[in-house]
Amino acid sequence: QVQLVESGGGLVQAGESLSLSCAASGNTFSINTMGWYRQTPGKQRELVAIISSGGIRNMVDSVKGRFTISRDNAKNTVYLQMNNLNSEDSGVYFCYYRTGQATYWGQGTQVTVSL
Repeated sequence: QVQLVESGGGLVQAGESLSLSCAASGNTFSINTMGWYRQTPGKQRELVAIISSGGIRNMVDSVKGRFTISRDNAKNTVYLQMNNLNSEDSGVYFCYYRTGQATYWGQGTQVTVSL
């Protein structure tokens, strides 16, 4: 089992910034992918940004140029820097960890962007 502990999130105004972090512990593997998905009421959970242990990134088009995902492999931690936030970025952000056939999720952290 892998445990994911998220931090960050909160309430900000449009145009402001927030950062998220997620630390993995437990039965972690050196080869993995970590990142963030988000979910809003009535919608499916969607990929925001993920990064492999080798540094390969994948991001949804709507956040490119505004969000930066990075990781510290030694700390098993992934970071998401979110700049120039808008109301469509609001939602519950879930940390994601995948290795082999196993996928793990954090408990979720709320991000609310007010106009």
